Amino acid sequence: MLRQISEDVRANLKDRLRELRDAIRQGRHDSAGDTSHDITGNLPPFPGRSLLGHAASAVDEALTIAESFVPHSRPLKVDGTTVKSLRAYFPQGDEDRQIGGERQFRRDMYYLTRAVLAGYGIDNPRVHEASFSAVHVAMRKRHADLLAGATADAASTDQVAAACAALLVECLNHRPVQPGEIGTGPAIAGDRSLDIRCLAPVVLACGLATKAHGTPEPDILEIAVLAAEVREDRIRQACAHANAVQELTPVLATLLAHLT
Repeated sequence: MLRQISEDVRANLKDRLRELRDAIRQGRHDSAGDTSHDITGNLPPFPGRSLLGHAASAVDEALTIAESFVPHSRPLKVDGTTVKSLRAYFPQGDEDRQIGGERQFRRDMYYLTRAVLAGYGIDNPRVHEASFSAVHVAMRKRHADLLAGATADAASTDQVAAACAALLVECLNHRPVQPGEIGTGPAIAGDRSLDIRCLAPVVLACGLATKAHGTPEPDILEIAVLAAEVREDRIRQACAHANAVQELTPVLATLLAHLT
């Protein structure tokens, strides 16, 4: 229990530090970003304002240098090989194995979601890693039966699809992609369209990795993005249904069957 609490604290701390780093970068004197959200944007003009921008630049560069000396688990490249199967993310066994699966899940989901968003031209999205921790907990608590079926050695396409449907619903409920901070219009900030566009391919790729029973191909994420785009309207309609998991399952099962 204490180890799980420390993992939650760790994920939340990383999210807060990322937000601080984003604010510092937006406040750089040479930033080309939206100045209305930088650390000096709400301050009236004053002689020392440019000094704050230069100070933000100096802090940002110092943090960049410090990061180069600190070991971290950031993947060198985010592609289809980053995706793991449901068996890796939700393993059977003792607490150590389950905590390891949760850690791998939130790390991979964070970087995969950012990669999909970058493909849509959103270069600096705000994605909360701690939200994926909450998704992992919700899956184990609410959908243990679906996970058991999907992670069995002889899991069927429908069983994998059902678990992936539940995973997508939980991801949408916990909103790891923060609304109103990555787009420029009410259509993006006010509904779940962008959430579905970036999270559905990640979940579908996870299902493909589960069906593959081995290391996924590097292009599996790109394939998942294209497939999810083709069925985007159907996925959105299913997500809006009262029983979203039940409605999503045949949609994802069809995609998994055609792509494996």
